[in-house]
Amino acid sequence: MRRMRELVPFVSIGVVALLIIAGCGVYTLNPKGKSNYKTIAIEPLDNKTSQFGLTDQLTQIIVDAFIADATLKVVSSSNADVILVGTLTNYQRVASTFDQSDKVLEYKVLLDFDISLRNGKDNSEIWKETMNQEGIYNANTETEEDGQKRAGQRLVQAILTKTTKSW
Repeated sequence: MRRMRELVPFVSIGVVALLIIAGCGVYTLNPKGKSNYKTIAIEPLDNKTSQFGLTDQLTQIIVDAFIADATLKVVSSSNADVILVGTLTNYQRVASTFDQSDKVLEYKVLLDFDISLRNGKDNSEIWKETMNQEGIYNANTETEEDGQKRAGQRLVQAILTKTTKSW
């Protein structure tokens, strides 16, 4: 009897661990199980800011990330199950941290996007979200482009998570 009492905490922990693992099983666009979507088209991001060329770079980073992830095959819009579209709506560079004499140590690049995923067959909206990302860079050793890249990487991760790893 004493031996059984000693095992109860271990068995309880094991059961809880199994429940947690089972709950984290399949991530998909379809909450009922595996997604029916196999292909994605990524439209060039629109740009409503004065940052020329930034959306072209970000579009390529998104395409590369989906290719590397391989959950959805990247194809043309005419052959896609889903189509990702987005717009860069706001761009800011602001001072982030200062030293004791008020000299800027770090800047922050702030990017605001409207992103949506549409059904490739009937153009219905699967999801739509405003995504705000930031990238901090050292004012003395890095450039604004470093901040843009960091914000872009965060955007890509948010899009991948929303598109391929949703519950």
